[in-house]
Amino acid sequence: MKKTIKTAVFTLVFLTLAISTALLSYLHFFASEDEALTGAWTADLDMTEHAAVAAYNWLRDIEGVSVSLEDLEACMQDLTIRVNLTFEQTARSEGTFRCSVSPESYDACKQAAYGAFAATFQELLAERLHMAGYTGSMDGEALEALVAETFGISTEEYLLSYGAELLPPLEALQIVYDGSGTYEAAEGILTRQFDGDGAVTTRVESYIRKDSTLVLSEEIGSVPAGFSAEDYPVVYTLQQFTDEAGREMP
Repeated sequence: MKKTIKTAVFTLVFLTLAISTALLSYLHFFASEDEALTGAWTADLDMTEHAAVAAYNWLRDIEGVSVSLEDLEACMQDLTIRVNLTFEQTARSEGTFRCSVSPESYDACKQAAYGAFAATFQELLAERLHMAGYTGSMDGEALEALVAETFGISTEEYLLSYGAELLPPLEALQIVYDGSGTYEAAEGILTRQFDGDGAVTTRVESYIRKDSTLVLSEEIGSVPAGFSAEDYPVVYTLQQFTDEAGREMP
């Protein structure tokens, strides 16, 4: 079982790295020379694999439950958390920045993840009841009533309280991404100075800008606290704003 899990996780990581490498190669050869980063950028952190692996590890410890990592990934689609990054250029290749994780996006992602987890849990519960010879109704409403009768709370509330932790804590993501300060961008290197509590933290990353796409790849020298190499690259998209007539605003 452990070997199967390791193989599945390795396959997912390999595919992710392959796609990331292809994207970076394309942007490297076709990227614009423009190093101006001014504007509002957003990145959607994909939490699907993280949530699926956490749910799988929790469910596989339940006797008689048959579920695969692929099954969980299939039901946990498009789980993303929004990160907002704004650059304001004050001089050539330098300026100020502000970055933050959207709490609203985090809450929406968490709700979607546990909603999908609850649906899968109910399907597995129905299988267990059928194997045990239960002959009552096993539609969604009936199963929810059984869970409420047994635990005194809904399926989703039960999983939130006693199930797997599907997402990293919001505070952990904020430690990694949140902050403001000054930046310098030159020759594909982005250096950000994070201000806070009287101390300045420096983060140096490679970057590639292609039109409305900004890719930050692994930090040069070391990976920041809370990050892992698999968290890179982070792909940001420049937000385009329009006026009342639908014309694109600068």
